[in-house]
Amino acid sequence: MISYDIIKALLRTEKSSLSEAQGKYLFLVVKAANKIQIKRAVEEIYKVKVKDVNTFISPGKLKKVRYQLGKTADTKRAVVTLRQGQKIEVAP
Repeated sequence: MISYDIIKALLRTEKSSLSEAQGKYLFLVVKAANKIQIKRAVEEIYKVKVKDVNTFISPGKLKKVRYQLGKTADTKRAVVTLRQGQKIEVAP
């Protein structure tokens, strides 16, 4: 897989922006990607050194679609911790 295929997006939520001061960033990733692939992709795209990668699958929610129940897709997210002094520049 190419690095841009593994990393879908850098997620900017209120909770994730608080942890950016500690060097942790939240990414939306492909469900089939493992921690090693995620680490290499972040290092290649953002030109930073990654210390640790933690992943989790966020389950989809039940939604009402017209007269029946539907479900949004499960998503895989990765919390990437950078080494001391490293930083990802993001637009405000």
